[in-house]
This record gives sequence, structure tokens and C-alpha cells, in this order.
Amino acid sequence: MTKKAGLAGFLLLSLAVLNTFADRNDKEVLKRISSIEVVALDSVDGYEKRYRIPDENLNDLFAEKIDSLLNSWYMQNVFEMPVGEALQDSQPIVAIPDSVYINRLQAIDSYIDLSYNKTVKNFIELYTQRRRDQVEMMLGLASFYFPIFEEALDKYDLPMELKYMAIIESALNPTARSRANAVGLWQFMYGTGKWLGLEIGTFVDERRDPVKSTDAAARYLSQLYKIYKNWHLVIAAYNCGPGNVNKAIRRSGGTRDYWAIYYRLPRETRGYVPAFIAASYVMNYYNEHSLKARYPDFPIVTDTIMINSYLHFDQVSALTNIPVEALQALNPQYRMNIIPAKKEKHYALKIPIESVADFIDNEDQIYAYKRDEFFPNNEIINPKSRNSYHVSSVSGKDKVLYTVKSGDNLGFISEWFHVRISDLRYWNNINRNLIRVGQKLAIYVPQGQADFFAKINRMSFAEKQAYKKKTPVTKAVSASTQTSADGKFVYYTVRRGDNLWSIARKFPGVSNNDIMRWNNIRNANKIQVGQKLKIQTRS
Repeated sequence: MTKKAGLAGFLLLSLAVLNTFADRNDKEVLKRISSIEVVALDSVDGYEKRYRIPDENLNDLFAEKIDSLLNSWYMQNVFEMPVGEALQDSQPIVAIPDSVYINRLQAIDSYIDLSYNKTVKNFIELYTQRRRDQVEMMLGLASFYFPIFEEALDKYDLPMELKYMAIIESALNPTARSRANAVGLWQFMYGTGKWLGLEIGTFVDERRDPVKSTDAAARYLSQLYKIYKNWHLVIAAYNCGPGNVNKAIRRSGGTRDYWAIYYRLPRETRGYVPAFIAASYVMNYYNEHSLKARYPDFPIVTDTIMINSYLHFDQVSALTNIPVEALQALNPQYRMNIIPAKKEKHYALKIPIESVADFIDNEDQIYAYKRDEFFPNNEIINPKSRNSYHVSSVSGKDKVLYTVKSGDNLGFISEWFHVRISDLRYWNNINRNLIRVGQKLAIYVPQGQADFFAKINRMSFAEKQAYKKKTPVTKAVSASTQTSADGKFVYYTVRRGDNLWSIARKFPGVSNNDIMRWNNIRNANKIQVGQKLKIQTRS
């Protein structure tokens, strides 16, 4: 197609859009669409003479990023996955008129220009039609992370819509690591993170800290805006660095129009601003595409405790009944489940708000719990040494042999069998997490539960990911339950220290959202000791 033919088609499309809305006598919408198209048409001649109108499909880059992040250990462990079901494209592409997208984008209250073109449309379709499962998970994670982002953006007087950048960077996965070794929600390289004052060491990586990394990202964005005074260029520079953006500007005759320098930018960066616009769209119009948030399987309402001495997650878990997995999900910056101690610095520990009183009441006992085993002489032993961790005793436990399958790693196996990675290493003399397909691993499980865990050897990967949520119902649980007359439900009596999240984990295949639905609970924080909850057990 020639440039003139392409321009003619663009003009005809614009007229068709205007006529459609004129026929509806919708003056407000007509005015909005007219202004959009006039801006686009006014700029077409200039672009035709000097530049190409952006029209390419870069979905492959971002689809790969979304999929790789979604299949990470973090995502697999904070979401309930149905047995035997893999995430997949949900439905064929449905054509939606450009006019609808344009109207919706312009209706978003955004200080940053939300332009529209074919590349933006491709990304919108990627989010709303090709990667629906992933987007629904990000919608759920947004309920936890967006308030953190908004607080930092407000602190530095930045546009709130910049929070959508984290969707492009990491799919809201705080443990994300790119091929270039950028880490965290905001994907900082090691040098950039250190330059921005983030601690990156053996035990702590603040690039993975939602609060610290967001503050650093906001400071960096503020500095970039002082340079460019143009948010599209700022967003591009965040992705590829100011040097690449400056070269693109210079090669384009000095213009500071992102769309004018578009084809002078690296390929991934070319897709970055369109993907940001598409993310802004989907986070505002997901209901119109029948997308529903899937909430993570960890407590969203939390509080922060400041830690001033060495502390291991196992110590906290033992005396507060907060599962170690929940502590890991809420505190991804601690790489080895250890909070170090420094005279000049206190560290933050996020815990479910229901557990704050338990922590405060038992703080001395928590620090003292197995202190000599975790921190002999009040020091952290070299983590690469076998003696770095307290090894769980095998006395009174049953031994299970598991055969390593393709795709397995120690993180997955530890979750399936509810044991620590450090114990797996010790029991099997494993160095640097290296295991091979066909290798038989000795795993020690609670007495009487060998048959329960032996089934894992015969399961598919998807079944094992779902099975990890299951644990045999203990006598303690049974003592606090009674079965309904028809046998379809049990009634669980809430005890001190319980919350919906911890209760759900006592019952195979049950989530906290299930319990809320069965008991018509609107506020998860308002269950009371002695309250009876109806729970439908699942085999």
C-alpha cells in the first residue's frame, strides 16, 4: 500500500467514526472524538513527510515477559490454581471499533497523553483477549500493590497513572528477574539500584521490596521528568536509559515528540509506551471486557513491624502461626528468610494485620525461639555452609522417595511436600540446588502421612501445583469442627489467632474467598473468636 493510499484510508476511517457518532446525536462524544481525530489528522502530513506512523505488532516481546513472570515460583505460590488446568488464551479475538477505544481512552482522567494507534490497539487486544488469565491475576495483585505505588507517587507529586508502569515492567511480580538481570516490581539493574540507594546484598535485595523500590522508582521518574518535561519520553527513558532516548532525539532532528522518534528507539522501548497506554486502558475498563480480579492467596491487609535484631521467618511462624509462605510473599526482599541486624538500620517486616497483637505480645519469645540454632553467638553463619540452617529432625517421621521430573526444581518440590529447601539439600547432599531428571530424593514427612505424599510421584505438574495447597486435616482441626446433618459441610469454630487465610489452609482445596462466600462475609477482618464458619470440604 502506498503512503497516499494509507493516508486516504486513515481519512475515511476518521469520517466514518464521526458520522457514526453524529447519527447518534451524541454531541459530547462527537466533540471529544472530533478533537482527537483533528489532532491526529493535523499531524499526519508532518509524519508522512518525515516519519512513519507507528504501526507494528510488538506483542511477542511483552507476551513472553508476561508468560515467563506468570510461570515463576512467586506467581505459582500466591494464587490458587485449579487441578489439571493450565493458563491459556481464553477466547478468539473480537473486533472492537477504533472509535470505542478512542472514546474510552479520552475518558480516563490522565495527565499523561493516552494516544491511540494500531500498535496501542495490538497491546489492548493482548491484555483483554489473548492474556485474560494473566490480567485477572494482575488485577488481584493491584489491590495490594497500587496503594503502595500511589502513596509514593503522591509524595513526589507525580501523576498517579504512572503506577501502570509496574504492569509493563514486572506483571506486578516483586521477585521478577529479566534476562538482563533487572530485578523487582520496577526492574532495576544492580548499578541503578545501588545509585538510587537500595541495599542489595546476600540477605536483603531492596529492589524486591515493594515500598523501597517504589520510592526509588518515583525519585528516578521525577529526575527524568526534569530532563525531558514530556511523560512519553520519561517512560521511554525509564525503559532504555536517557542515553538511548537522547540519541533517538538527535537522529530525528531534535524533535521531542515520542511518536516522531519512535522508529529510532530500541524495539522493546518502541513497545513500552503503547503497552503503558494499553495497561492504563485495561485497568480502567476491565469490566467492559468481562475480566474479573483473581486475588492472591496471601493476606492483603497488613501492618509493619520494625525489626532491630537478627530474625528468621521460622521464628515468627512458630509463635504467630503465620505460614512461612505468607511471610515470604509479604516480604520478598529477604532472600533467605532471614532479617539481618545493623546498628544503623532497622528493617521492616510486614505481617497480616490480625497477627500484629500476637507478635507484640510474644516479641521477646519470638526472638528467643531456637536462638542458638538459628543465630549462634548472635551471628548469621555462612549461608553456603551446610550448618547455616537448623536442620529439621527426622526422628519420628516417615521417609518418602520422590523421582525428579522434567521442569522440577527444589522450590517446587519443597512446596509440594511442605518441607524447607535447606532440609532437602541436607537430606540429599545437594549442592547449589542442582538436581537431575530421574534422581531419587529422600523426603521426610510427618508420621502417618507417607501415603498422602507418595501420591505426588504419580501426578502431573499442574496437579502437583494444586496439591501443594492440601495437607492432611490434623486432629487439632477436627477437634474444632462439627459436621452438618447432611454431611455436605463442616462447621469450624474460630479460635484466637485465626484469620480466613489461615483457616482456609487447614482444608484441602478451600480458599479464603470460598469461606467468605459460604458465610456471606463482606469484611474478612471481622470474624470473631467462637464464631462458627460453614466450610464445604473437598476431597
